[in-house]
This record gives sequence, C-alpha cells and structure tokens, in this order.
Amino acid sequence: MEEKKLDMYGGLLGGLVPLLVLVAGLVWLSVAERGGTKPFWACAWLALCVGLFFARNKEEYCKAAMRGIGDKTGIVIVTAWLFAGVFGKLMAAGGLVNGLLWMGMTTGAQGSIFTLLVFFAAMLFALGTGTSTGTCIALAPVLYPAGYFLGSDPAMLGLAILSGAAFGDNLAPISDTTIVSAYTQGARMKDVVRSRFPLSMTAAAVSAVIFLIFGGGGQVSSLPEIHANLNPSGIFMLLALVVVVVSALAGRHIIESLIYGNVTAAVIGVLIGNIPLGAIFSVPAKSGASTGLIQDGVDSVVGAIIFAILILAVTQILVESGIMRRILDFAHSTLVSSVRQAELFIVGVTVLASIPISANAPAELLVGPTLVRPIGEKFKLAAARRANLMDCAVCSIFFTLPWHIAVAAWYGALYSAAEGYGIPAPGISAALYNPYSWALLLVLIVSAVTGWNRKYDMGEQSEAA
Repeated sequence: MEEKKLDMYGGLLGGLVPLLVLVAGLVWLSVAERGGTKPFWACAWLALCVGLFFARNKEEYCKAAMRGIGDKTGIVIVTAWLFAGVFGKLMAAGGLVNGLLWMGMTTGAQGSIFTLLVFFAAMLFALGTGTSTGTCIALAPVLYPAGYFLGSDPAMLGLAILSGAAFGDNLAPISDTTIVSAYTQGARMKDVVRSRFPLSMTAAAVSAVIFLIFGGGGQVSSLPEIHANLNPSGIFMLLALVVVVVSALAGRHIIESLIYGNVTAAVIGVLIGNIPLGAIFSVPAKSGASTGLIQDGVDSVVGAIIFAILILAVTQILVESGIMRRILDFAHSTLVSSVRQAELFIVGVTVLASIPISANAPAELLVGPTLVRPIGEKFKLAAARRANLMDCAVCSIFFTLPWHIAVAAWYGALYSAAEGYGIPAPGISAALYNPYSWALLLVLIVSAVTGWNRKYDMGEQSEAA
C-alpha cells in the first residue's frame, strides 16, 4: 500500500482510533458468539466514521479510505473469492460429502482407524471447497454419528473434522487465507502452494499419528439411517480439485485456475447425475428466489468481500497516519535484528492479530501489507515464504478458540448431529486440544528457528541468525 502522510488530532494515538473501534467491536461480537463477516460490517463502518472526526483534513481522510478500498491487492482477492465461492457450492452439490462418506464406510474401518479416515476425508473436502466452516457444517452431521457408532472416541472424532478443516483452510489454493496471504505479499500461487506443502503435510502427519493413537476406545454399534446416504459417485468431484491444483502449480493465474475448476465441477456433477443443469443456473419460479448454484456461491462470499473492502479502508488509514511505520521502526530497532527474529516476529504478530477476530482472513489483511511484507522484504525473504509464515500462523491458534466462527460452526454442527442421534457430544473446550493447530504452530516455530523451508528473494543470503 502507498504510504502518505495523514495528520490526525492526537498524533499517532488519533491514527489508532479506527483500529481500536474496529477491534473493540470485533471482540465484543466474538465473545458474545455473534461474530461473522456480516455482523463485522458495522464494526468497520463505525471505525471509519469515528476516525473521520480525528482527521485534521477530512477530505484527505476520505481519499485515504478510498485508496484502501481501491487497492489492487484487494481487487484480486475479491475476484478470486467470487469464483472460489461458486466452486465450493458446486463441489458440495456434486455429492462430495457422500462420496467421502462412502469411501470411509466401505473400508470396514472402526475406532481409531475410522477417526483417521474422518481426518483424511475432512482434509480432502476442505481442499476441494476451500472453506473450513463449510467443511465442519457439511461433514459433522454425517461423519460424527458414523464414527461414534463405529467405536471412535467422541472428542478425537470431532477434532478430526476440525483439524481437517484447518488443513484445507491452510493449504487449499482456493481458500480465502491462501488467496489473501499470497496476494498481500505479491507471491505467485504456484510458489505458495509448493513451498507450503511440506509445512502443512508435516503438521498433518503429526496429527494423523495422534488420531491413530488416541482416536479409538468407543463401542461399536449399529449404524441407523446412514447407509442410505452412501453414494460413491461424489468421489469423482475430486477431479475438479485436481484441475485447480494442477493449473495453479503450472503457474496459471488463480482466477484462470478457478474458472477451469468451476467448469470441471459443473460438467462432472451433471455427468454423474448429481447436479441438474437447472440447478446451476435457471430462471427462478418466483421473484427473489435463487437462480441456482452460481448465485448461491456468490452470495456465500458477499459478507467476506464487503468486510475485506472495509478492512482495507481502515488499514490504509493506519498506514497513512504513520502507525504502521512507527511499529515497524520499533520492531527494527528493538525486536528484529536477524532473519530468524524477523520470521518469529511475523508469526507472533499474525497469531496475535488472529486471536480477537473471529475470521482469520481479515487478520491477514490487517498485518499482511502493513507489517509482514515490509519487515520480510527488509530481510529479503521470498514472497511465498512470507505468505506461508503468515498463513500457517493464522491457521494455528485460530482453530482452538471457541469465539472464532469456524470453531463455533464446528461445535454447532457437532452438537446438532449428536442430539439428532441421541449420542453424547464433547464440550466446545475440546477445540483447545486441536492436534493440527498445535502441530502446525510447532512446525512453524521449528522452521523459523532452524531455517528449514526458508527461501529468499534474490541471491544467496546467510542462514545465520
């Protein structure tokens, strides 16, 4: 983002006012378990309005906000979300959930083996749809009761779904956090996915061992009503995910890759008979009704898009009032004097930003352009490396805290499923033990301290810290 000078009453403290109003509103809604991208609109709107009265030049303040809204990074993110939202809806409508259920159920797996399969199924679904919240909502009603009746430990079974959702949010090319982390750092999606893969898969491997050891111990019983939902054809929808990943890794633009994936998902869904043509797009029977999956997909990301636009406006105010420059100068002079310290600073500031906010992509928008990019560039860290540090950090502790929207959705779906089948559900505090979150944070810290997976932008840089 371009840095200009915006004079505020109260100096730097005046420049902090929009951020303080925003965070106060976010925390209030999140603690009250009313968080979400749409409720957050009002917080950002109020932040911009209150901040205006602290600006010495009101016109320049408004222009700064509009420069943030018109930021080219934000435009790429918004466009990518539009196509990612439709892709997720097509994948779900194509029967991916039932296909994954069939894959797990027909193997005869029980206890900890089924818990491990649930983790893998959630990983695949989240990779295919790019949504952690959607993964929890879609899979918990089916896989939780199935696993309970197959002898899985209830808490570990629930965490297998949450961990898989976090994995997909962390690695999927169509995930909002992947899109935001890549484009706020100016990184190519191909480089981001390739270099993040070892980090995410190492954390997933550690999590898999934990689920295999502690995922059993329940009693195997009958499976009421579940067999009726088994449909193997949904597995073919994974081909659309392959198309997106291969295209992105081949260096194609993320928008181009998403279009290929959308078309593939629609064609496969129609061919296997799970998606009628009219379900994709048609004239609705009555005014105001949905025209189909395309509209539903766009609708699903409108909340995130508008909130992202407002966040960009608030962030630009912070940049132009000099707040972020002062934080950077402080970090450079007192906290960060080596590449190792720079990476640990990036991890720490991203984790801190994700704690009060119940959606993790906005946390990346707050710190990505203003703190992570400049401090990473000072030490010549590759754009993909900066993106990976930030994305892995924002997908760690975030998925353990109950006021975050993904965790709240996960527990709500889990509790409803348990109630429907008359079986017990673990408490929401079980999220604090999410294996993937802690494994990912550990992997990230080891990577920053040792230099493993570290890449630089130009030339050979010293690995010494």
